[in-house]
Amino acid sequence: MPNTPRVALLVETSRGYGRGILQGIIRYARLHGPWSFYITPGDFEQALPAMKQWGGTGIIARIETPEIARAIRATGLPVVCLDYSADQAAMTETPWEISEVHPDPVASVNLAIEHLVGRAFKRLAFVGIPGRIWSEQRQTAFAQRVKQQHRSSFIYKPPRAKRDRRWDREQEILGQWLKDLPKPVGLVACNDDRGRQVLEAAMANGVQIPDEVAVVGIDNDEVLCELSTPPLSSVMLNTDKGGYQIAELLDGLMSGRVRGSRQLTVEPLWVITRRSTNALGIDDREVAAALRFIRENRGRPFGVEDILQEIPISRRSLELRFQKTLRRSVRQEMQNAHLEWARQLLAETDMALQNVAQKSGFSTASYLGQVFRKRYGITPSEYRKRIAQS
Repeated sequence: MPNTPRVALLVETSRGYGRGILQGIIRYARLHGPWSFYITPGDFEQALPAMKQWGGTGIIARIETPEIARAIRATGLPVVCLDYSADQAAMTETPWEISEVHPDPVASVNLAIEHLVGRAFKRLAFVGIPGRIWSEQRQTAFAQRVKQQHRSSFIYKPPRAKRDRRWDREQEILGQWLKDLPKPVGLVACNDDRGRQVLEAAMANGVQIPDEVAVVGIDNDEVLCELSTPPLSSVMLNTDKGGYQIAELLDGLMSGRVRGSRQLTVEPLWVITRRSTNALGIDDREVAAALRFIRENRGRPFGVEDILQEIPISRRSLELRFQKTLRRSVRQEMQNAHLEWARQLLAETDMALQNVAQKSGFSTASYLGQVFRKRYGITPSEYRKRIAQS
């Protein structure tokens, strides 16, 4: 079929992020294709085919080397790049305006921080990967958000010597840094690969996860997260929607409907909670017990009186301790838990709004809508449409 778009996919299949992007691209091609693809399963470094001989019409790529950058530019074809940066643009030696897509670093890190703060961690730490622009962006977002919240923060500085960055050597350095952190502390890893390394270094140095250090990654690579010990909590990104939008943009560039460069953002959805953050960063046993009760019962309606039946403490004392420890009331924490569960149900299921309300502890859909809009600025239906696959 002479008019079938032929697209080279230089996207890693070895990581959940790349596979999620590819799923979205496939979905677009099935709806608007057919498209023909070139892809070589593997890690980040890949080879570009002979596009002219193959009859290629477009490229979607993660640029990892100067050779790949120059080869892609030499084709003169429409291109959409993953996580492109000024440093990568310099690989081609002359200015190059190009369409690109990247995860939202601020929103992703904010979700990770909110997850840890919601578990009452007052101290927060960050571990990144040196030389990666996206990691540096996430680290900057972390530092800015923690500063705004006036919380204690700790940022890991990787060793300068190249030999010390080999994992067999860095594991001991990172482990000692984790050991020296004041505890308890909530830690954000720049991605799941780094999060898994944090867990390995902690285990090798006798640091207890999650009681001393609770760790959350970004990308939610399910295989990596579940293979970690303990399983790693992580921020889930809407990669399927991101891949769909990438393919839609490339289609517009190939057809001429779109001109010039465009920037796309992959939005985070929520944190998938696993055992690496199954802890509370507080010493007050009664407040910790109340928080556990709230989280375990977020799917049903309950009141402060129900909590007090489980915890031998006066209502006034519990309220005062909540304000001192968490800087919010018991009712605010209850509402946070109900809303968090409602938001997940809206995104993951096609339940009617009334059912979502009932299963997240709200009496009616209208009451859920009222509280939801006040908190997030949009209605539950609008939220569902926003994160739904387009």
